Amino acid sequence: MNALHTAWEKLIREESRRQEERMDQDLWRPRLHIAPPAGWLNDPNGLCQYKGIYHAFYQLAYFQPEGGLKFWGHCTSKDLLHWDFQGVPLCPDQPFDCHGTYSGSALIEDDLMYLYYTGNVKFMGEHDYINTGRASNTVMAVSRDGVQIDTKELLMTNADYPDDLTRHVRDPKVWKQDGRYYMVQGARTKEDEGTVLLFSSEDKMHWDYVHRFRMEQPFGYMWECPDLYRLDGYTVLSISPQGVKQDGLKYANQYQSGTCFLHGDFRETKLMEGFRELDGGFDFYAPQTFLADDGRRIQIGWMGMPDMEEIYKNRTVTRGWQNVLTIPRELSVRDGILCQNPVRELKDWWKKEHRFEGAYSGPINPCCELDLTADGGDVKVVLAGGLILRYQEAKGIFWMEFTDPLLGGGRDIRGRQIGRLRDLRILVDVSCVEVFLNGGRDVCSTRFYPEMDQYRVEIEGSRVQGVLRYCES
Repeated sequence: MNALHTAWEKLIREESRRQEERMDQDLWRPRLHIAPPAGWLNDPNGLCQYKGIYHAFYQLAYFQPEGGLKFWGHCTSKDLLHWDFQGVPLCPDQPFDCHGTYSGSALIEDDLMYLYYTGNVKFMGEHDYINTGRASNTVMAVSRDGVQIDTKELLMTNADYPDDLTRHVRDPKVWKQDGRYYMVQGARTKEDEGTVLLFSSEDKMHWDYVHRFRMEQPFGYMWECPDLYRLDGYTVLSISPQGVKQDGLKYANQYQSGTCFLHGDFRETKLMEGFRELDGGFDFYAPQTFLADDGRRIQIGWMGMPDMEEIYKNRTVTRGWQNVLTIPRELSVRDGILCQNPVRELKDWWKKEHRFEGAYSGPINPCCELDLTADGGDVKVVLAGGLILRYQEAKGIFWMEFTDPLLGGGRDIRGRQIGRLRDLRILVDVSCVEVFLNGGRDVCSTRFYPEMDQYRVEIEGSRVQGVLRYCES
């Protein structure tokens, strides 16, 4: 541990003490979702299960709720529901990561935790910071206990990436398969096309470029936060593309996140097919997955959106923090569609329930779940008097719309073509709403900011049956 790291730790401890009282009185701090103790949170990093404990790291600008110099925040859980903040283990304290410890992943082997990430460096001068002025370094950090970082080592620089790329190469995801190690990284070419690079290694440290994944037609100028995994017989490549134009209801956010399927061995095939957005709401980006000890593929995303400050006036900024991670989601593939559902542990959170048929109106707990089944017809759910979740049967569209601008913090309306609505699962967690449609085939997520007396629900739909689940407090 060097002197700069020690200095960062001291500043973080001091800031933590200042935030403790504010956290206890925070109206919009969620109970189930990971939120930063202070500052700005974005991309989930280093997701893993290590010695039976779940670990979630994330990008953290600890001293600036509007965003700034990036560290890695860290929290742990025994059940994917209760998360404990463990500190800030990765700090920008080396020449190769001095302007930010950017996103990456975890590899568990031989009782060690290997954390791969992008070390960001920016140079002074007249630069566009696309083709010049930036260094994107691939770094490996090692931990013997999953809490403290023991060593850091620079593995690759821009000189090790293909010549036709810009300086934007980042977000390494690493895994082991068939006795070798593989890594994917997101990149931007000099022709402003997004792509994913594949590397391989025999020893986790020395990496050889294999090839790149692309689409038949250009799709955005930069692909961030790639992830590649096997699921139910499919090879899934997840990307977060930037620069994709809106197409009807699709791609309505500033940036998107979605998955494609690869046909054949990923070490040989290069073409991706069938990009499908993972979430049709306002707040979802940069998802990553990990394989739990019991074989489940679990995904966590950032419940936010970059480069949207002028629209997303998140009300927690005045309280010194901003953004959360999604509830952990179990993934599966059904009928060729990647489905997402809250982890099964969530059922143990709820202590009481109320069942109803048809229309329903009443107060709700700030942390609750609505589980609805529909047998035809339109369905309308109004949360906190100003967030409308509406299914329009004639068009087969599910809408998420804010009619109260203060409640939505600048969010307006999103729509998702879903065909027939069979079931609707709504998770409310203080300032977070995640909606799972038709067994998780479609999902829509958003932040919202009710006052304490606004937590209520109104449900319209003559063919609806439902159950409202909540905890006691």
